[in-house]
Amino acid sequence: MFNSRRTRQSGPLGELFDHGVDALNTSLEVLLFAGSQNMGQGWKTVATLFASLMTFYVQTWDEYHTKTLTLGIVNGPVEGILILVGVYALTGYMGGGHIWQKALLPTFGLPQTLFSGAVTIPDFFYNLSFTEWYLVQGTVVLVLNTLESAKNVIEARRARGDRSRYALVGLVPFFLTWVFMVAYLALQPNILHCHLVPFVLFAGIVNAYSVGQMITAHLVKLDFPYWNVLVIPLALGVIDSLGPLLLQYSPIPGLGWPSALGDGVYQVAFMFCMLGAAVGVYGSFVVDVIVTICDYLDIWCLTIKHPYVESNDKAKANGKKTQ
Repeated sequence: MFNSRRTRQSGPLGELFDHGVDALNTSLEVLLFAGSQNMGQGWKTVATLFASLMTFYVQTWDEYHTKTLTLGIVNGPVEGILILVGVYALTGYMGGGHIWQKALLPTFGLPQTLFSGAVTIPDFFYNLSFTEWYLVQGTVVLVLNTLESAKNVIEARRARGDRSRYALVGLVPFFLTWVFMVAYLALQPNILHCHLVPFVLFAGIVNAYSVGQMITAHLVKLDFPYWNVLVIPLALGVIDSLGPLLLQYSPIPGLGWPSALGDGVYQVAFMFCMLGAAVGVYGSFVVDVIVTICDYLDIWCLTIKHPYVESNDKAKANGKKTQ
């Protein structure tokens, strides 16, 4: 719950704003990091986006079930930000992201053959660039934090007498959404390699909507939200793109259908339509939540409707003493 010592005000809107803004910032941060690494529009940027959004989703899922915001051993708001600040500073100091494309181990002078030839580092690992080592490190941290969050959720639900492992079903919507995202990008390489930036924004809003639903359900004690309506247009895009592939490669005659959008300008327009729909749905959700909470609590969103009056607290305190 949001609380300000200066204004003596508290309410749920602060937590909603905090999670909502951070959820949107995550996808924007991915674009900044990808730019600093010269990743370009490709699968490495998509992998970075997946890891970042999954971390945010899992932490919010953890908070919904444990009722406490728990950050991992290595987490985004602390260590993650410090790492990014260091990366950006070095990128600017060294003159560009090309430095991160160099192989890490040779750059630090580590020979490929160690201990007088007893151990030889495979070429694949020896030639990994700084960027690729970042991805390896991110994968390890993502797995560890996810396992830690799952452990926290299972223990918290078990302590309350709830079905502990059933909570893991809450991770299914995220992975199902990403199955469609990866399938869509694989079927539409034009979007992957030429229009990935707006797709990243779309993916960020989809995740922000799921996170917003979870944090709202946590605050007002609703059932866990498994459904995200923004998956529907994405699924339709995958189905439309899959038809020509089935016509070409399916061993069953007649299995498949022609694409209504193709892989050119109409597909790009469809992708921007998905982004527009995501902005509209998420924007409507935010406005509805803010208006509902403000009406119910008789407060205003950005200004204080009922200022704190110290004399009222003194009067209440004196009344209790008299009783």
